[in-house]
Amino acid sequence: MSDETYSGTCFCGSIKYTATGPVRNLCLCHCESCRRAAGAPFVAWGSVEVGKFEITAGNMSIHESSPGVERGFCKQCGCSLTYKNQLREKDIDFTLASLEDPDVLVPKMQIFVVDKISWIESNVDLPQYQTVPGADEP
Repeated sequence: MSDETYSGTCFCGSIKYTATGPVRNLCLCHCESCRRAAGAPFVAWGSVEVGKFEITAGNMSIHESSPGVERGFCKQCGCSLTYKNQLREKDIDFTLASLEDPDVLVPKMQIFVVDKISWIESNVDLPQYQTVPGADEP
């Protein structure tokens, strides 16, 4: 992936951001925490270096969803925008569906399928990991 710049926004448009690639860890996350934070069966994420993610309009609210994990969202519309884990302190994840063009970055794997809801059978051709790559085999 190149050092392209991607733009995104929350649902109501009060928060705008840019993320400059390369974008890594393109995934669909099925973990219970992501599902509950987004109210969705899974969340599509991409990662960039913290210094390459910038809020360009508005103020994102931060919620510590578990020890060492911060989730960024819009306090007006509730849109989930970011995920930051202190175990990966140099990275920030952003929701691919919040991009102005969500078709530009495509998930390459599914993670935390151990938590996948039983009625979800999407993107079955993508590699699937019980937790994260490296912790188990696809």
